[in-house]
Amino acid sequence: MTAKAPAREARPRVGLLFPYDYDEIGYARQGATHTFDRSGFDLFAFPSNARLAWLDLERYAARQTARGRRRGWAGVTSQNEHFGALIAALVAERLGLPGTPVEAILACQHKLHARRVLQRVAPEATLPAMELPARYGGPIPEGLPYPRYVKPVRAAFSVLARQVHSHAELTAHTRFGWRELWVIRHLIDPFERLAAERLPEAGTCHRMMLEQPVSAPQFNLDGWVWNGRAHALGVVDAEMVPGTQAFMRWDLPSRLPATVRLRALDVAQRFLQAVGFTQGLFNMEFFYDAAADKLTVIEFNPRLASQFSDLYLRTTGQDPHAMALALALGRDPATLPRAQPLGSVAASLVYRSFAGEPVPTMPGPVTRAALQREFPDAMLHTFGKSGHALARELKWLGSHRYATLHLQGEDAADLRRRAERASALLGWPVPYAPRAEEPASVSTRPAPPWISPTLQALR
Repeated sequence: MTAKAPAREARPRVGLLFPYDYDEIGYARQGATHTFDRSGFDLFAFPSNARLAWLDLERYAARQTARGRRRGWAGVTSQNEHFGALIAALVAERLGLPGTPVEAILACQHKLHARRVLQRVAPEATLPAMELPARYGGPIPEGLPYPRYVKPVRAAFSVLARQVHSHAELTAHTRFGWRELWVIRHLIDPFERLAAERLPEAGTCHRMMLEQPVSAPQFNLDGWVWNGRAHALGVVDAEMVPGTQAFMRWDLPSRLPATVRLRALDVAQRFLQAVGFTQGLFNMEFFYDAAADKLTVIEFNPRLASQFSDLYLRTTGQDPHAMALALALGRDPATLPRAQPLGSVAASLVYRSFAGEPVPTMPGPVTRAALQREFPDAMLHTFGKSGHALARELKWLGSHRYATLHLQGEDAADLRRRAERASALLGWPVPYAPRAEEPASVSTRPAPPWISPTLQALR
């Protein structure tokens, strides 16, 4: 006798995989209209991340599939780049639920394979790239062209991405201790096993890749695909810490002309169609050189850029986490109502320290309460690290991101004033470049030739 499937609840029950930080807050906004079953672990916090030692994507997906069938999931979703988005695609496939195809997720996350697809369908927006023919820690071949931008074939959040100028510099960058190799292996192996089965033409992920460096401002196109067609949610502008490749701030709305934003969407449509991305949220990172009128894709992320979700809600009233749930339930996110915006501009302020600089103290209850009183709409996340975790982050990312703060303003000047006041309350340097009338402090960090020019203030 066949077991009867659970009845659908009045509030749809959705499986949320790896919902941490921005996702935890974003989905909490939808708690009145949805029932959630959460699963996953924090990949960046001990002892939670010790579970990497025995993670198997197929077994994890099988357990969540059984759970979803037992509890009557109407949808499953994840915005987690490392494993969540891929596991959610596997579960949706097995339960017959709406979702992004597994092969499309793999094609986006395998950076070298994605570059090859992009070269075929949008060569005008593609960087020359090649595989570094050496395993992690292996000898680096002589005769490679320099300078080159090096990054892992499979990684997230700019991990180990850096420009190198010589054989010696590339060799030093790719030497790892046993703790680093353990983390790398356990982050990549689960993806490697599934890609070998479902996307064998992509090749191994246990490699670095080399690209031609680009010196231009960076942007992010956020959007969604519904019935095979890509739609733009918006573009977020990146501001860099002067003299580095580290993000200092993310600004919305974008200063890019509408014509350039349309070109970015066209490139996204061609690529996503080529890899079979028929439904889901996406984020396309790209450079735009205004002088050369050149748009160049950095990479595609087959999920929501969760850090930006709150910025859209503040400025346009659109809630990307609500859109993610709509897609997971097979509904067109364009039909969702909008909330009342809080301001006309918003920013995600990124607080960082660099090697040789002290790590600021994280705010205690008194400081947090003071921030909440003066800025009740602020969103603060802290990521303080120490010991081996701090040393690894400084090496892999070139800096330590210890906090982010989201604020909005009536205009760019109002937003900056609010950012300066909030940063003073926290006792941290404000993530803005010095004003034109202020003398810039002398930096001990050299300004390498690949640094993207500082973007102009929000229009």
